[in-house]
Amino acid sequence: MNNKIDRLVKLAKAFSNEVLRPQAGVFDQQGGVPREVITQMADLGFLGSILPREYGGSGIDPLSYGYLTEEIGKGCNSARALLTVHTSLVGETLVRLANAEQKEKYLPAMCKGEKIACFALSEPNAGTDAGSIQTTYEETDSGYRINGNKKWITYSGIADLFLVFAKNGDKISAFMVEKEAVGLSRTLMTGLLASRGAYLSELSFDNVEIPKDSLIGREGAGLSFVANTALFYGRYSIAWAGVAIAHAALEEMITYARKRVQFGKKIAQHQLIQGLITDSTTVFYAAKALCEKIGELRNQGSHDAIMETNIAKYQSSLAAIQVANNAVQVLGGNGLCNHYPVERLYREAKVLEIIEGTSQIQQVLIAQHALRQFYRKESVL
Repeated sequence: MNNKIDRLVKLAKAFSNEVLRPQAGVFDQQGGVPREVITQMADLGFLGSILPREYGGSGIDPLSYGYLTEEIGKGCNSARALLTVHTSLVGETLVRLANAEQKEKYLPAMCKGEKIACFALSEPNAGTDAGSIQTTYEETDSGYRINGNKKWITYSGIADLFLVFAKNGDKISAFMVEKEAVGLSRTLMTGLLASRGAYLSELSFDNVEIPKDSLIGREGAGLSFVANTALFYGRYSIAWAGVAIAHAALEEMITYARKRVQFGKKIAQHQLIQGLITDSTTVFYAAKALCEKIGELRNQGSHDAIMETNIAKYQSSLAAIQVANNAVQVLGGNGLCNHYPVERLYREAKVLEIIEGTSQIQQVLIAQHALRQFYRKESVL
C-alpha cells in the first residue's frame, strides 16, 4: 500500500476501535447505525474509498479496500454492511456500467454520504432464484413504471437511492430509483437474527414512475450483466466480512482465555482451550490469505478473480462461523450473554452463509469449476 492508502486503512482501524467497537452492541440493540456515524464514515473517506477520485472517491485499490472492509467489520458488522451495499454493490457497479451522466449524477453524492444507496434485488418469493422476481416494469411515454415488492434490502430503511431490478416479460432490467418517487414505500423489518443495525426493509412499488435515464446498462441485461457484476463486487466485500468477524471473534476469545481463571490457572493454559484457539487461528489465516489473493488478482485485472472470489466468500463464511462458535465455547455461559461481543458475532457470522449467494450455490459453482480445472485427460483411470 502506498502512504495515502495506508493512511486510509489506519484511519479505518482507529475509527473502528474508538467509535464502532465500543458501540456495536448498542447499534444492534437499538436497531440502527446512527446517521452521525454514517456521516463520519463518509467524511473520513470510507464510503468513497474504492470509487474514482474524479467523483470524490479515494481511488484505493481492491486489496486495500479489503483491508479497510476488514477493519470496519471488526468493529461493527452493520457498519460494514453499508460498505457492501452502498460502495460495492451499487457504487462499483455504477462505475463499471453507468453512463457518464449517471456517474456524475450519483457518484459524487454517494462519496460524500449525501445520498445512501441500496441494492434491491431480493423479493418475498425470489432470493437465490433471482430470475423469478415478480416486480415488473413497463415503458411509458416519459420513462418506466414499476410495480412490485422487495424484501431483505439492506440499508433501504434510510436509503436515498435504490438500484432496483424488475421484469418485463422475459426481460429483466436495472433502474436507479430515488426515494422521492411517488408510490415508493418502505417498512423496516424487525425480529432479525442479525444485521439488526443495517436498516433492512421491505419495499413496495405502487405505479412508481421514473424517467428514461434511470435505466442502468441495456434493457434486458439487468440480471445477466448488472446484477452479476454487482454480486461479484458484493461477494468480494462479504469475503472480507467473514475475515473481519473471524478476526474479532479470535481477539475476544484469546483476550478472555488469558484472563479467565478456572481450576487454579488461566484457561488459556488448558490444552483443549488451546485446541480451539489453534483451529480458530488456522482457519482465520487461511481465509485472510484467500482474500488477499483475490485482492491481488483484482489489482492485476485477472479474470480468475471472479471464481476465486466465490471460493474466498465460501471459505471465509465457514471460517467466521467456526471461529465465532469456538469463541462462544471458550467464553462458556458468558458467551451466551449480550454483555459480551461473541454472542453478536455468532449471530452475524451465520448471515454470511446466506447473503450474496448461499453456501450451497457457492458449492455448486466451485464444484463445476473444479470439475473443469482439475480433470486429467491423460489419467490411467
